[in-house]
Amino acid sequence: MSRWEHRHIIDLSTFSKDDYTTVLELANRFKALPNSGSRKLPALQGRLVTTLFFEPSTRTRSSFELAAKRLSADVQSFSPSTSSLSKGETAIDTALTYIAMGSDLLIIRHSSTNVPEQLANYLEENDEKVSILNAGDGIHSHPSQALLDLYTLTKYFNPINPLPDAIKGKNIVIVGDILHSRVARSNIWALTACEANVVLCGPSTLLPDEFEKFVDKPPPGQKLDPIHKRGQIIIKRSIKDAFSDADAIMTLRLQKERMRENLLTDLDQYHHDYGITHSNLKWCTKPVPILHPGPVNRGIEISSSVLEDNSISLINEQVKNGIPVRMALIYLLATQN
Repeated sequence: MSRWEHRHIIDLSTFSKDDYTTVLELANRFKALPNSGSRKLPALQGRLVTTLFFEPSTRTRSSFELAAKRLSADVQSFSPSTSSLSKGETAIDTALTYIAMGSDLLIIRHSSTNVPEQLANYLEENDEKVSILNAGDGIHSHPSQALLDLYTLTKYFNPINPLPDAIKGKNIVIVGDILHSRVARSNIWALTACEANVVLCGPSTLLPDEFEKFVDKPPPGQKLDPIHKRGQIIIKRSIKDAFSDADAIMTLRLQKERMRENLLTDLDQYHHDYGITHSNLKWCTKPVPILHPGPVNRGIEISSSVLEDNSISLINEQVKNGIPVRMALIYLLATQN
C-alpha cells in the first residue's frame, strides 16, 4: 500500500492514481473480512470520530458511523435540530467545539459549498492535528460516494483484483441532473483518473455544454492535475445514443431541493426521455450494470422494475460497499493524527 499523504479529503481533484489504488486495496481487504463472529477491528481504539451532518442524510451518515464503529472508534453524532445553531452558532464554531472535546476526525456534510474546505484551512492555519472528511458539500463534492461507486464498478469488472485498471477504456454513462450533482462531479474526477470515458447524458438545462471541459484544468488554488492521462468526457443528449456503447450506467436523482429555477416542467416527459427502463436498456449492445447513489425517485429517474432487477442493478451493492470504502477512508485519516 502506498504512503498516504492527505490529511483531509475534500474532493478528488487532488487524488493520484496511487491514492485510488490505496483506497481500493484497503476497501477490498475490509470487504473480505468474515461476516461471522466479531466484526470489529481494534485499529482505531481510543480514537474519536465525529459526524457533523448539517444536512439530512440516511445512507451516508449511517454508513460512516457503522464504518467507524467496525474499526473500534468512539463515535459521536451532531444533530442540527438540537444544537446551538438555532442560537446563532456558526458551523465552524460547532466543529471547534467537537475538536475541543477531543475529536480526531470530523466527517462533515453541509448544504453550502466549501464549508469542509474552509474548516480544513482554518485547522491548518492554527496547527490543529485534526482531519476533515467531506461527506458532501452543496453541489461541489461527495468523494466517499464516488469512491464507493468506483469500487463497485471495479469489483464488477474484475472481482478478484478491483483496481483502477479494471475500468480503463470503459464507457461509463451518467444520466440525469448533472448540474446540481456533487456525486456526478466527484465521479467525473474518479472515473476519468482511472482512464474510463465518462458519457454525460441529460437535457441542456441540467447538463450545460461546459461540463465537457470539467477536468481540463485543476480547481482554483490547485497548481497541477496529479493524473497525467485522463479518460474522455463526452456529452450526449439522447439516451439511445449514450447507451449504444455503454459498459455501465449510473442514473442520478433530480436535485429538486437545489434547483433555483424551474428547469423541468414535466416529470413524466423527463422519465420518458431520460428514465432508465428495461425498454430503453435494449439500446445497449450488451447487458450493463445499473448504479444509483440514492435516494431513488421511483418512476422518475429509474423504473421500479429496473431498480429491483438483481441481474443488472448494483444499487444494493453500492450501499454494502459504502461500509468498507468508508472504513478505508476513516482508517487512512485517523491513523495519521
